[in-house]
Amino acid sequence: MTQARVDLRVFAQYGRDFEEHADVVVVGSGPGGAVVAKELTDAGARVVLVEEGPPFTPADYTLEGGRSMARTLREGGLRHTTGTVMPTLQAIALGGGSLVNSAICHRAPDFALDGWCEAFALAHTTRADLDPHYDAVGGYLGIAATPEAVQGPRNLLFKRGCEALGYHCEPTLRNVRGCRGSGECFSGCRSRAKQSTDITYVADALRGGACVLSSARVECVEVDGRRARGVAGRIVAPFTGRPSHRFRVHARLVVLAAGCMATPVLLLRSGNLANGSGQVGRNLQFHPGVAVMGVFPEAVHPGFGATQGYQSCQFLREGFKLETLWAPPALLAMRMPGSGRALKRRFEDIPRAAIWDAIGTCHASLGRVLPRRGSLDPRLAWRLDPGDLALLVRAISVLTEIFFAAGARSVLPGLHGIDAEIRSLDQARRLLARTFAPGDLVLGGNHAFCTTRMHGDPARGVVDELGRCHDFDNLYIADSGVFPRCPSVNPMWTLMALARRTAQAIATEL
Repeated sequence: MTQARVDLRVFAQYGRDFEEHADVVVVGSGPGGAVVAKELTDAGARVVLVEEGPPFTPADYTLEGGRSMARTLREGGLRHTTGTVMPTLQAIALGGGSLVNSAICHRAPDFALDGWCEAFALAHTTRADLDPHYDAVGGYLGIAATPEAVQGPRNLLFKRGCEALGYHCEPTLRNVRGCRGSGECFSGCRSRAKQSTDITYVADALRGGACVLSSARVECVEVDGRRARGVAGRIVAPFTGRPSHRFRVHARLVVLAAGCMATPVLLLRSGNLANGSGQVGRNLQFHPGVAVMGVFPEAVHPGFGATQGYQSCQFLREGFKLETLWAPPALLAMRMPGSGRALKRRFEDIPRAAIWDAIGTCHASLGRVLPRRGSLDPRLAWRLDPGDLALLVRAISVLTEIFFAAGARSVLPGLHGIDAEIRSLDQARRLLARTFAPGDLVLGGNHAFCTTRMHGDPARGVVDELGRCHDFDNLYIADSGVFPRCPSVNPMWTLMALARRTAQAIATEL
C-alpha cells in the first residue's frame, strides 16, 4: 500500500512565486487554526494551512531564555503594550502558542460562560453547549491531572500552603502524555510529551491530505462583495522575517486564526474588512499576571517538576486564579530586584526558591490593537484599570500568605516602592496595605482576547457564535479574538472547543 505524501513545506523548498487552490484556507496553526484544519480535513475538505513561523523539532529548542524567545516569539519576545506597559509573549512557530505554553487546560466556568451569553446576546455558548467539544478535544489530547510523580517540591509546597490555610487547590489539567517533569514547557518540550498542535492536530491534518505552508506570511485577505476569495502574502525567512517569494491561496472559504493581535491587523490592512460594527481591533483584554518568589530554608530544586503543576481556583469568583510557575532563570531576572552583584546574590537563592503566580479577570482594563506604520506587527494600547490594579495587589497578598503558610523564610513580592524582601506575614500585611500605581507592578499578559468579539447583534460584534463574520458569507475567525470577554481561566481549551464547533459548522457548507 502506497503511503500518502505529507505536504509540509519549509522555507528552503520555496523557489518561486506560486498559487494554491483549496476548499478552505486556514491562517494560523495554533490551538484554533490547527483544530479547524484537522476537523475539516477529516470531513473531506481540501485544506491549505498557512503559518508564518517555521516548524521546530527538539533539536531546535534551547534552554537559554533569551535565545529561545528570539527564535519562537514575535518581536523577539519584546512585544508589549503602551499606556500601561506590560510584556505579552506571542508565538511565531508551527503550533503557535501551544509550542511554548505550559499546557494548562481548564474549562471556562459556568458563571463565565453564562455571563458571555447574557451580556453579548449569545444563545448557544453555555457550558452545556461547549462540553461535548471540550470532551472531544480532551480525549484527543489526553488532557488529565498532573500526577504527583512529576510535581516536584515547587508544586507540592504550593499545595502545602493552600491546605494549611484551608484554600482549595488541585493538580493542573494539562495536555501531555508521559511528562517527565523537566520544567521546559516555555522553551519547548524536548521529550515531546506536551501535545502541542504541531505534533497532534497539524500532523493529523497532514496525514489526512492537508497542505501546510510554513514560513508563509499572509498579508491580505482577498474579497469580492460579501465573499472572501482567498489570501495572499510573502514567504519569509525564519527568525529574520526577510520576505522572498509571493504566494496566493484561492479558496471557497477563509478561516483566520492568526491570533487576537494579528487577525485584526490583517483585516484592517485588507481594507477594513468585517468591520461594519466598528469593533475590529477594539476591546483588547488580557489576563494580567503577577508573580511572587518565596525562598525556603531547604532546597526546592525548582527546575524539576511540571512547569505549572498545581493551581487554586479558590478566588476565581473574586477575580483571580493562582498557579505555580517556572521559567528559565534568565527570564526570572526581570522579576527579581537588584542588578550587578546584588542580582547575582539573588540568584544564589534560586535552588531554594519557588515562583507562584496569579492571573486576573480584568474586565475593566481595555485596550486596542492598531496597525503599526510600515509593519504587520500591531501597536497595542492598553491601560490597567484602578479596580483591577487593586485586585492584582490582593492576589500578591494572598500568594505571600500561602508562601509563609508553606514555610518560606522570606518572600519577594515584586512590587516597586516597598521592601524588596518580606520576612514575616505581619510585615507583608503592613507593606501591602498602601496604594500602588500600575507602574509599581511587574506584569505579564500572555492570554489576550476579544479584538474580533462574538456578539448576537451584528452592530456590536465582529462574528456570530459560530465564528462567521457578520459582514461576510464565508469568512470565519477561530482564535481568541472571538471571545466576548476573558474566560476567567486559561483560555486554550475553550478556544479549541469553540474552534471545533466552528469547524463543524463550516463542514455543513462544503
